[in-house]
Amino acid sequence: MTGPAVVPRPLRLQQLPDEPFVLLPGIAVVAPDAAARHAAQRLAALVGGSVQAAAAPDTPVLRLRLLGRDGDDLAGDDLADDDGQPAAERLPTGDELPVGDEAYRLRVRPDGVEVDARTPAGLGHAITTLAQLLTRTTAGAQVLPAVLVLDAPRFAWRGLSIDVARHFVRVGDLEVVVDLMADHKLNVLHLHLTDDQAWRIDLPSRPELVRRSSGASVGGDPGGHYTAEDYARLVAYAVARGIAVVPELDVPGHVNAALHAYGDLSPSGRPTDEYLGIEVGFSRLTAALPATGAFLHDVFGDIAAMTPGPYVHIGGDEVQGMAPDEYATLVGTAAAAVRAAGKQVVGWQEIATTPLEPGTVVQYWDVHADPAPFVAAGAAGARLLLSPGDRTYLDMKYHPGYPLGLEWAGHVELRDSYDWEPATLLPGLPAEALLGVEAAVWTETLRTLDDLTTMLLPRLAAVAEVAWSAADRRDWEDFRTRVAALGARWDAAGLSWYPSPQVDWQR
Repeated sequence: MTGPAVVPRPLRLQQLPDEPFVLLPGIAVVAPDAAARHAAQRLAALVGGSVQAAAAPDTPVLRLRLLGRDGDDLAGDDLADDDGQPAAERLPTGDELPVGDEAYRLRVRPDGVEVDARTPAGLGHAITTLAQLLTRTTAGAQVLPAVLVLDAPRFAWRGLSIDVARHFVRVGDLEVVVDLMADHKLNVLHLHLTDDQAWRIDLPSRPELVRRSSGASVGGDPGGHYTAEDYARLVAYAVARGIAVVPELDVPGHVNAALHAYGDLSPSGRPTDEYLGIEVGFSRLTAALPATGAFLHDVFGDIAAMTPGPYVHIGGDEVQGMAPDEYATLVGTAAAAVRAAGKQVVGWQEIATTPLEPGTVVQYWDVHADPAPFVAAGAAGARLLLSPGDRTYLDMKYHPGYPLGLEWAGHVELRDSYDWEPATLLPGLPAEALLGVEAAVWTETLRTLDDLTTMLLPRLAAVAEVAWSAADRRDWEDFRTRVAALGARWDAAGLSWYPSPQVDWQR
C-alpha cells in the first residue's frame, strides 16, 4: 500500500508515469473565485508564488477551482451528500470528484497542478496534501510528483479536545495547535474551558468567574483567561483553516471554580475555597437552589452568542453523589439553554442516561462503561462521537515512567492510537449514529507548548487517519512508513515531539 508519505491516507492516490512538476520562483496560483482566495494565499505562501485571478494560456500554474455537483464553477455553495453515506465508503472508479462537502481532486502533471473541490474546506485539504508531496531536488528546486489524488473524509467530525482549565494555554499556542490540526485534516477544536481549578472564558453576564477563578493553574502555576476579543481571534483563526470551535462549559460537576466565584451556587451560600489539585467528582451544582437555573441560562446563552459554529458542549461527566433525577434535571436545564440560543447540544457520555433531543451529540470516553445506554441513545436519534480513553486520550503516558501525562487509562503508544476501528467499538450502534472521532488532551501535567505538542505528536497523526481514512485503506505497517517522513517536518517547524520506537523516523 505504501506510496508518497501522505497522512492521513487518501481515498485514492495514483502515481502517474510522468515527470514531476517543477515549481519556478513566483509561480502563479490561479483562483478565479473569491471564495478560493484564502486557500490560494496559503498555497502561494507554501510555494513562493503569487495569487492571480487568471493566467496566460499555456503557462504552468497551480489552479484552484470550486465546482458544483454538475461541474459548474461556484462560490462555496453549502452542499450535502446525496444519501448521507460516508464519502470514503464509495471509492471512485474514474477520476470524478468524490462525494462530500470536504472532498477534493488533485492532479499534478509536468505542465501544472489542478485542484478541484466543492468548498474552501476541500481546497484546504488538497493544499495540506500538496504540502506533504512537496520535495526539493539536490539543486534546491521545489518539485511535486505526478499524481492523481481523489479524497474525502470518512467521518464528518474529526476533532481535538484541549483542556485549558487545568493549565492555561495562550491564544498564540492554541494557534500553533490549530495549524497542526489543519496539517492533519482535523476540523473541530473542542475547548474544555471550565473545571474545578479555573474558569477560562470571560462572559458578560458573570464577570466574577474570571475575576475570582482564573488566576492560577494546577499546583499554583500561573493562570489566565480569554477575553471576548481573544476568543473571537481564535475562532476566526480556526475558521480560516476549516476548523470549527466547540466551547465546553462543564456542568453540573467539575464546577468548583464557579462555586468559588458565586457563593449563591453553593448550598451554604458561601464561596468555596480555590482548588488547584487534580482530583475529580467532589463539586456539583444543586438543582433546588434558585441561583442555579439562572446561572445555566446566562453562561450558556453568553457562550452560544460568542460562538459562530453550531455546537456547544455542556460537559456532564464525573458527577458523583448526585441522584439520577437531579442529574437529569440539571443536564436538561443546560441543554435547554443551549437549544434556546440556537445551538446543538454536545455532552460527555454520562448524558446518555437522561432524556435527549434527537441530534444531541454524546461523546464516549470511558471504555469500561456499559455500552447499552450509548447504543440506545444512538438508536433513538443521538449521534455518537468516539473518544475512547485507551486510544485517543493523548495525555496518557507513552510508557511507564514517562515524565509527562497520567496513566489511569493505561499507556498509549502510537500503535494504540492507530489500531482500532470506530465502527466496531460499540457493538449494536447504528452506523448512521456514528458522527466521528475526537482525540483529547488533558493538562494536569502539561505546562508549556512543548509539553502539549510532545503529547500530541505523533499520536495525533494516528487518530487523524482513523477519523479520515476508510477502514480498508488503513494498515499499521503502511502508516508507520508514511508517518516516518513527518518527523523531519515537525523538526523543521521547531516542534517538540516523541520519537516513538515503533517507527524508523526520518529526521
